[in-house]
Amino acid sequence: MKLLRRFLRILLILAVLVFICGWLYSKTYHPDYSGALELKNISEEVTVYFDDIGVPHINAQNQKDAYVALGYVHAQDRLWQMELIRRIAAGRLSEIFGKDLLRVDRFFIGLGIEEAANKTIANLDRTNEAYILTQSYLDGINQFIEDGKTPLEFTLAGVEKEKYTLNDIYNVFGYMSFSFAVAHKTDPLLTEIKEKLGDSYLKELLGSYSDNLTINRNNFSDKVDFVFSNSVSEIMDELPVSPFIGSNSWVIAPEKTKNGKVIFANDPHIAYSQPSVWYQNHIKTPDYEIYGFNIALMPFPLLGHNREYAYGLTMLANDDLNFYVEENNPQNPLEYKTPDGYNTYELRDKTIHIKNEIDTSFQVKVSKHGPIMNGLLQHVIDERPIAMSWIYTQLPNEMLEVSYGISHANSINEFKSSVARIHAPGLNVMYGDAKDNVAWFSSAKLYQLRDSLSSKTYLNGASGNDEIREYLPFDENPQAINPKSNYVYSANNQIDSVRGKLYPGYYQPQDRAKRIVELLDQKNDFTKEAVAEMIYDVKSSTVSEIIENLLKSVDKSTLTPSERKAFSILKNWDGTYLKTSLGPTIYNRFLYNFLKATYKDELGEGFELFINSQLQDQVLPTQVNRNNSVWWDDISTKDKIETKKEVTQMAFKSAILFLQNQLGENIDDWTWNRVLSVEYEHAIGKAGGLLRKFFNVGPFETVGGNEVINNQIFKLDSTGYYKVTAGPSTRRIIDFSDVENSLAILPTGQSGNVFSEYYKDQTQKYLDGEFVKMKLNQSEIMKSKNVLVLKPKK
Repeated sequence: MKLLRRFLRILLILAVLVFICGWLYSKTYHPDYSGALELKNISEEVTVYFDDIGVPHINAQNQKDAYVALGYVHAQDRLWQMELIRRIAAGRLSEIFGKDLLRVDRFFIGLGIEEAANKTIANLDRTNEAYILTQSYLDGINQFIEDGKTPLEFTLAGVEKEKYTLNDIYNVFGYMSFSFAVAHKTDPLLTEIKEKLGDSYLKELLGSYSDNLTINRNNFSDKVDFVFSNSVSEIMDELPVSPFIGSNSWVIAPEKTKNGKVIFANDPHIAYSQPSVWYQNHIKTPDYEIYGFNIALMPFPLLGHNREYAYGLTMLANDDLNFYVEENNPQNPLEYKTPDGYNTYELRDKTIHIKNEIDTSFQVKVSKHGPIMNGLLQHVIDERPIAMSWIYTQLPNEMLEVSYGISHANSINEFKSSVARIHAPGLNVMYGDAKDNVAWFSSAKLYQLRDSLSSKTYLNGASGNDEIREYLPFDENPQAINPKSNYVYSANNQIDSVRGKLYPGYYQPQDRAKRIVELLDQKNDFTKEAVAEMIYDVKSSTVSEIIENLLKSVDKSTLTPSERKAFSILKNWDGTYLKTSLGPTIYNRFLYNFLKATYKDELGEGFELFINSQLQDQVLPTQVNRNNSVWWDDISTKDKIETKKEVTQMAFKSAILFLQNQLGENIDDWTWNRVLSVEYEHAIGKAGGLLRKFFNVGPFETVGGNEVINNQIFKLDSTGYYKVTAGPSTRRIIDFSDVENSLAILPTGQSGNVFSEYYKDQTQKYLDGEFVKMKLNQSEIMKSKNVLVLKPKK
């Protein structure tokens, strides 16, 4: 007994010691939000006021000092995030995570982002303000690396800190641009459908075939495997940093607001992660002020406002990436055919360092169109060399100057001049100001191919006939300044005509855009509060019509009592995705089964990639309205051609049976919150166990769903559970009638340091649709409890 008591006392003492050590460690590694520090390369004292959500309000006598301070405080809250994002384009994730991320590194290192960055940097003007302030920002980061506390993640992963350079910033630009692209997954998918299933299947997906199609089963040749598309999709899913997805924004002119001033709203949709994507900061000098939202390693905010103007962005979704089939010289595989004879491939030697493994080296072949993808993706067995032509690496990169320009504009014309320099990624840039202007600019280097040539399948690289004929001047890009509607909006929807034709791209379906317009047209007295309610809206504008068309093909007389009840719930559902709603649960399972019965037999392993793509979202409203379609027939059944009614009836009945097994017999218990959840994952928390609980935030119940304004993006799959993977990365509302009380919210918190009080303090507010203030009032800011004074180092 005495031995047992002694053993228990020792355990208690050990537990107390572990707790004390953990507490001391957390205090030691807590960011410095108050006190005084000395920094090199600042000329005068800088005061940083951290407000009640951890946003640094940087007060400096000049911008150079302010950007040194920004780099320092950004690094102390987000150094681990900076480390991950700079490694993606450089192919250096395997150095941290080992061979599991080798295929990610192999893919990204071959895209040519680094080569394009080197070319751009070599030609930069070292005397312009954008360059000088960027170097000051990097200086601040590097001083934190020298003098600051090493984040816990570096210790756990065994990563040595390294200084940051301008190349790292351009690598972030490149990664961001690639994550905006859609064609890298969709073009190969459509090409394989065309080549292996035939034109009728492709053209139905592209909306150019009418009803009454017939099926000739002899047309089927090879099985569709979608190795290329699936490989790229899996690589993007494996990234430890958030890819960009979509967004909403609208700007309301004074004629439609209660107080007679512009109201600006924006919520970019990005994959959820911890820490949050955006780092809020407020810089104030005697001649400059901006309240910005910065991506890791970007000195100038892509979202921002001050007392004079506000700006934000959504993804344009234009097609800025094409694939070309090259033709090798039969006598020399290092040459490829062009209209002027054979050219020699450029060979780029690459080496990837792998944690606890031997380095791997390989060569990337590059044609005039871009890198040959066959060697960069595993299991791609296409014998044809497939080159990726991407406008981002093909044309001069001015994104550093663009981001500086939009955050330093003094007029709408200066702002427009800056966004006109964007080449890729394509962005809808939204603008509103205190002088009552509202504007939308589709900003990208748009181009023309020859007439009737589609950029959505592989192009011929040898003939010369499929080359870009012309890049269009910016003035021809769709845009609107102070339109008669008294508002501008964007939700990744199809942009206006260019030269009389709809410009090709991978645009989102009309759902969110239609709902935004519905709500904006309802009133002319908008307030900040009304816009805050609108940005959290969870009603679909299109799902009721889709359901109506689906249920027309369900024979109600054959249904059981439970099925009839589910039918009635679905028919009467208004498309609102609340936690207690039954409609979303029934609809999403019905939809999955319907899509499976329609497409899985032809698409095989590519089925889940397709049904969770923008392409399927676009096709769905048309497909459910088709009585005849090549896709209705199940090609695995012999001597039988299935009809739309059979497909839909089977999908509905099997959906109800599934839900009964999953959630119980009582349909009233099939509430949306039982199947929908969200968790904000940290790169190390993905390992699971205690690390998951320590670093991740969640899981939580939430509201919303795919393609509502409060866009909670999840994948349809066989499980019947919907884990939200992406959504509004921030919600911002700027009211120029009360600009000092403008609103914002982040999904988790301002800091990426797990020991910070600002690591997840905004989470519940975000989930509940609440906001916090973006402070501009200096007297209010100076009341902050945390004040950090940065002094010139002697």
